[in-house]
Amino acid sequence: MTITRTPYAQTSVQELIDLTGRTAIVTGGAMGIGLGIVGRLREAGANVVVADLDREAAEAVVAGLDGQRPGGALAVPADVSDPDGVERLVAKAVDTFGALDILVNNAGIYPNVPLAELDLDTFRRVIDVNLTGLYLCTKAAAERMIEQGTGGRIVNITSIDALHPSMVGLAHYDASKHGAWGFTKNVALELAPHGISVNAIAPGGIKTPGIGDADEADLEAFAQMIPMGRLGDPDEIGRAALFLASDLSSYITGAQLVVDGGRLLR
Repeated sequence: MTITRTPYAQTSVQELIDLTGRTAIVTGGAMGIGLGIVGRLREAGANVVVADLDREAAEAVVAGLDGQRPGGALAVPADVSDPDGVERLVAKAVDTFGALDILVNNAGIYPNVPLAELDLDTFRRVIDVNLTGLYLCTKAAAERMIEQGTGGRIVNITSIDALHPSMVGLAHYDASKHGAWGFTKNVALELAPHGISVNAIAPGGIKTPGIGDADEADLEAFAQMIPMGRLGDPDEIGRAALFLASDLSSYITGAQLVVDGGRLLR
């Protein structure tokens, strides 16, 4: 199948970044990195489905987005590791907005547990959410995008741990993120003929609610290992996601964009 598009040299910057009329699902979209992504996609005009286990948090996000741009926002409670729940999520997005054009696989968990204390249930839960959930959402979304015949964008949030371990206690998390990166590349090959790009963003240390209980001295020590001298902001991942979700990235697939303030340079 060949997707025909207008020559990009004739397209303005405003048009390249404009997502008006497109519909995006962001998993884990109610807080942290997911919230940063939701905000930027909505600002660019996309209809945004905020999928999250926390229904109240997702609904609060949607309430704050209403009226920003034409289109709409929708909160859908969802567990990405549940196949039936994922199917309902995609169906709800399409039933509400008429199509699905963008998927951002952001939902993830990262309990810090050394291998000696890592039980099987914890290992499996991390894999179920971070990797199996990514597979389930990608498969369901890709099927809909292929059926529509208009292409699409899939963005997977991996981690710098997909490339290099950041600390002891994340073996289960690192396994899931290495898997997510491998999955991204292979599925990019499969979906390219359908006009669907599949890319990843590898965040480094980002200031999210998930690190709210961390010791201030530990955070400062971590920041000192970053060449830019600070943790990132969720909005900085949101900007990267907007780039990969828009036509600014029209000739990019199977790539991983590292957004880490230079952390992997050390």
